[in-house]
Amino acid sequence: MKTESDLWQVLSAIPDPEIPVISIVELGVIRNVIIDAENTVNVKITPTYSGCPAMKQMEDDVRRAIEKEGFQTINIEMVYNPAWTTDWLSAEARKKLQDYGIAPPEESTSDKSFLTGHIKSVTCPRCKSKNTLMVSQFGSTACKALYQCKNCLEAFDYFKCI
Repeated sequence: MKTESDLWQVLSAIPDPEIPVISIVELGVIRNVIIDAENTVNVKITPTYSGCPAMKQMEDDVRRAIEKEGFQTINIEMVYNPAWTTDWLSAEARKKLQDYGIAPPEESTSDKSFLTGHIKSVTCPRCKSKNTLMVSQFGSTACKALYQCKNCLEAFDYFKCI
């Protein structure tokens, strides 16, 4: 018989549809997994931001993964409170982002520079220089900004603090 712990393990293998190097568990969108007395799996997920286009894919991936474990009744609830923050990214996820070439959030959600337009220094994930420039508020996805390193001249995404 499968346990909640088993399901967390299964969900840990689901990659983020937009950043496949990290799992949706490492991203912090899976909030809770409960198997009730009727063998129904109840999963709570929190979107990274309102309108995130990847949430439907995540929901479908969660449902398929749990169905493969033999469960037939699965309830997936979108939970908006508390709101997701980049503070929920695991340390391992931040390292994976950096190794993948995406600069992870460098500060906690108290950093609101992306809202005010204040340009901040972001460490280049390739050469580790802080001599970087924001090129655009939006990178490959809305949750990332596009930066360029002035030292190695490489462009890179920065995962915004939210």
